[in-house]
Amino acid sequence: MHKRVLSFPIAMIAVLVAAALAGLLLAQTRSETVRVGNADVGGVVTSSNGPEAGVWVIAETTDLPTKFVRIVVTDDMGRYLVPDLPKANYSVWVRGYGLVDSPKVKAAPGSTLNLKAVLAPDKKAAAAYYPALYWFSLLQMPPTSDFPGTGPTGNGISPNEKSQGQWIRDIVNTDGCTGCHQMGDKATREIPQSILSKTADSKARWDLRIKAGQAGGGMSARFDQVGRQRALAMYADWSDRITHGELPTATPSRPQGKERNVVVTMWDWADPKAYLHDAIASDKRNPTINPNGPIYGGLEESADYLSVIDPKTNAASRIPMKVRDPQTPSSFATKPAAPSPYWGEEAIWNSQTTVHSFAMDAQSRVWAAARVRKPTTPAWCQAGSDHPSAKLFPIADGQPGLELYDPKTRETTTIDTCFTWGHVNFDGKGVLWSSFGPTGVEGWFDTRIWEKTHDEKQAQGWSAFVLDYNANGKRDAYTEPIQPSDPTKDKRINVSYYGVAPAPDGSVWGSVLGMPGALVRFIPGSHPPETALAEYYEVPWNNPKAPVQGYAPRGMDVDSNGVVWAPLSSGHYASFDRRKCKGPLNGPTAASGQHCPEGWTLYAFPGPNYKGAVENGSADSAYYNFVDRFDMLGAGKDVPLATGNLSEGLLVLVDGKFMTLRVPYPMGYYAKGLDGRIDNPNDGWKGKGIYTPISTRAPFHMEGGKGTTSKLVKFQMRPNPLVD
Repeated sequence: MHKRVLSFPIAMIAVLVAAALAGLLLAQTRSETVRVGNADVGGVVTSSNGPEAGVWVIAETTDLPTKFVRIVVTDDMGRYLVPDLPKANYSVWVRGYGLVDSPKVKAAPGSTLNLKAVLAPDKKAAAAYYPALYWFSLLQMPPTSDFPGTGPTGNGISPNEKSQGQWIRDIVNTDGCTGCHQMGDKATREIPQSILSKTADSKARWDLRIKAGQAGGGMSARFDQVGRQRALAMYADWSDRITHGELPTATPSRPQGKERNVVVTMWDWADPKAYLHDAIASDKRNPTINPNGPIYGGLEESADYLSVIDPKTNAASRIPMKVRDPQTPSSFATKPAAPSPYWGEEAIWNSQTTVHSFAMDAQSRVWAAARVRKPTTPAWCQAGSDHPSAKLFPIADGQPGLELYDPKTRETTTIDTCFTWGHVNFDGKGVLWSSFGPTGVEGWFDTRIWEKTHDEKQAQGWSAFVLDYNANGKRDAYTEPIQPSDPTKDKRINVSYYGVAPAPDGSVWGSVLGMPGALVRFIPGSHPPETALAEYYEVPWNNPKAPVQGYAPRGMDVDSNGVVWAPLSSGHYASFDRRKCKGPLNGPTAASGQHCPEGWTLYAFPGPNYKGAVENGSADSAYYNFVDRFDMLGAGKDVPLATGNLSEGLLVLVDGKFMTLRVPYPMGYYAKGLDGRIDNPNDGWKGKGIYTPISTRAPFHMEGGKGTTSKLVKFQMRPNPLVD
């Protein structure tokens, strides 16, 4: 009787448990289902460990007019959806940290495709997919006790190198080697066979490789600047340790949280010998301009055309650029200092125009910083001219001008200016503001005047940078930079802008390269050649009053509140808020540049640091940045973005914390300029995006090697990883 009483509840429990398990299994099956539309590919990624979360699914095709790639990330259950694929046949595969690439599977849009991820057999195989940052962070820095350097007969470091931070700035980070290409990728951490065969000495191998190609002269000169033998030894030690089996000590994390919402789209453009600097998609003041239109890329020293992608047809094309003077110098005149492992003695760069950067106006016209003549300026730029700016500050030499491309007429127009153009940005009144100098000069070009008159002389002006040293609120006679300061006069400073961006209050900010480098605020006044004043703010460095320490800005941008953002060679993203300054912003104290440390906030870039680095925040290198004032990415308005060139992704700073939107394929993502566009404000995440080119000077260093071209990359963020 006792046994019968117990058997009934046990049987009932068994039934209930079975039903519950069946319900859970049904719920799991339903939750794993991915709704795949006619233009999508979706499914679940699993390995022998089960569902693989935070790995990339890559869909690539060569069926379209140019190679097309779209990449997404799996959610926490291993599910993925590659949305809105153009009609074509695709190769689809899985890549992720802790994995090796899965076999490529053929698929067409509309397919449900479950993929099998492949676990890496060991740490070495896994590390082959790590971003370059994790390999480059193995670089051993000289100790702080070695600075200032004691020269070739001492410790081999130049006496001009005053600190470990300056060494990092000059020969390692953005103003050093990573300013032109990605360090730490497979192409740089390994010595090419053509060099290995010539010498067994590691330092001699590095001596040969830094002389290679048309940039060899500049690279070699930089090593001489800091102390050639010590710099060669540092890089030789790094690559030797890797050759002998040293692996990264840090492991990259897979995409987490909102990082999994990213959709990356990529198109091939240009040719295998050309490299990109910047790209432009719309008007930075109104990103609804040029909706669904072409995106343009500038090839700087490498070739004389604009590279173009039409996102509607997925086609790449070219727009020839021209010069005004046939005798304009060309990069082709610079021959390789030593043979390239890829191109031998061939000079692959051949550009007279050297298009660097762009601005787009409300008519979708492209204003490009371009060289159009020989260095000597026209007579009206020089002493004795009647030009209002030349009377005050004549310019004898200044090379790049402007070139205007009109997509309606498909014509280009060269415009000569006395000063130089590097980066180009419009203010709200249709005035273009310049960077690159010449040293001591800020120039502008009023497109409204040019539209009425087509008189390039009348439309342009420039001014010296003058500090209000006597603090009377207006511009007066000034002392020159080499003269002693005079408390009754103003003071001219000999700086030039690298990055430039107009602010909402009508001032124009720019970044100044150097150690520690600075931001400068230019206030035009009522008649800029005569009334313009400047304010000078150095990055806090060796400043005991500063709560933060950093150095060497490169790019810069301004948000809607007038806060300036700039990536630093010290491995930080810096913001400067002038409203926080407590002391006077003019006068003798302000001339030091270290008078407002409280205005600066520094955010260390994510990822490991170099070995032995104490005067640095991160080994990552960010060349340029962009403030997303209109929420074109989908992370919020006024979100600062930066190019994570060694972490191989877009760095997005939200509420003081970084998201890293990586580009896992091809390995080698390295960007300079950024831009954004809103194609359709009513189409949610699909109607907008952020664009960057891949801008390494050595596209043949990327995964794929020689023959690989630069890419145009588009970043978008969905509400979640499965949204169509």
